Formats: sequence, C-alpha cells, structure tokens
Amino acid sequence: MLFRPAVIMLLAAVLLGTSACADNDNKYSYSNLDNPGIADPLEPINRVSFTVSHFLDGFLIEPITRLYVFFAPKFMQERIANILSNMGEPVFFANNIMQGEFEKAGITVQRFAINTIVGVGGMFEVADELDLNQQRTDFGLTLASWGFSSGPFLYIPVIGPSSVRDGLGFGVDCFMTPWTYIAGYGGSSAQDKYLIASTSASILTNRAAVLDEYKALEESSLDLYAQLRSIFIQYRNKQIGRTSPGMNPDLYFDNY
Repeated sequence: MLFRPAVIMLLAAVLLGTSACADNDNKYSYSNLDNPGIADPLEPINRVSFTVSHFLDGFLIEPITRLYVFFAPKFMQERIANILSNMGEPVFFANNIMQGEFEKAGITVQRFAINTIVGVGGMFEVADELDLNQQRTDFGLTLASWGFSSGPFLYIPVIGPSSVRDGLGFGVDCFMTPWTYIAGYGGSSAQDKYLIASTSASILTNRAAVLDEYKALEESSLDLYAQLRSIFIQYRNKQIGRTSPGMNPDLYFDNY
C-alpha cells in the first residue's frame, strides 16, 4: 500500500519532536513498542485512519487488485513486480551506505547492474541466481541505526501501519528515489504520468502479494487494527534484529 505524499513529510516533521534518541547500546532502538504495553497514545486518531483505509481498501483497492490478478497473466505480474523491485535498489543502496553497511551496498550495486543489463531493465531476476540477494532497507531503519527511537505508533491512511520515525523515513525514501527526477526531465506532464503509473503499479503489486493472507487475517481477527499493529511491530523488530515468537509477519509486510 504505497503512495507518495508530501503530507507524510509534514506530518512526520510535526510529530518528530516526540521521537528522541534512546538506547544507544543497540544498533537499532525501537522504544517500547515490542513490549506488551504498545506505545499508541494516538490510538483514537489511528483508528479513524484505519477505518478510512479499510473502507478504501474494501471498496476500491481490493476489487481492482482482484481484477488485475484475474486478467493479467502471471508472467506479466511477475515482470512488473521485478521491475518495481529493481527500481528500489538505488534507495536501498543509499540507506545501506548511511547505515555503514558497505558490503550490503556493494551487493546492491551488483544486483542493480546485473538485473538492469542482463535482466532486461529488471524484468527478470538474475542476481538471485548468483546468490546476490536483495539487501532491502529504508530510511526508517537508517534513523534507527543512528539511535532514534520510533516514537508513537501511527496508522497512515492508505500506507498503513507505521510510526513517527518510519513515517518520516517513508517520506524521505520517496524523495530519494531518482526516477521521479529523471522523469522530470520530460517535463511536469511526464513526471505526473510516471508518479501515477508507478504508484498504481506499486499498490496493485503489493496488494496482490497478500490478497489471501490479508483476507484470512481479516476474517480471523476480533480487532483487525490491533492485529495489524502487532504484526507490524513484530516485522520491524525482526528487521532491526529482534525476533518474537508467534506468527510470521513477513506474510503481510514484506514489501514495506
């Protein structure tokens, strides 16, 4: 569930004051969100955002995604997903550099070059076959590596579960992607068309990846908002090197 709003930057900037540096003994710190008492002081607002997002998903995004999955050949879906994944490599590279993960940054450069050239613009995943696995990361994790705590949990409309730090990170990642600026050389019209196409493709691809899993979670949850919050926190904890017993959060947020 991706979209590229400047609003996120404004929202995160306003709330960033609640997110202070903490727990520098760990490379990443996630405040107390992995404890039973989840830091969600904005829960009333978050639940309104969740309700709006859930309505939009059920009314618009999920039906369109199911049509996409039904009519688009699997081969085409895989090519689109691969291209989008390859387009994310420059941002992964930048964040790995900022985190001091130079080996991962080197792997990312190799992946991008191989998949772009040999994989025909990223349509085919060739690098994985050479044991050059994707080094996915984001600016939220970069901030964590610098010692920033997560701040309160946020549920951002359309984007979904996040936190103050990760909301800011998402906005920075959107601004760091080079493709928007490259499209801008074709004029504002070309840039707008690119943003619409890339955002739409990202939404469809990411939503298609969890169609059945999300439906099952929705049907089995007494409180879907709380369940998504818990899964998101488990997933981010796993990314920063902490593990929690229970369900596998990768099923839902592996494209975060």
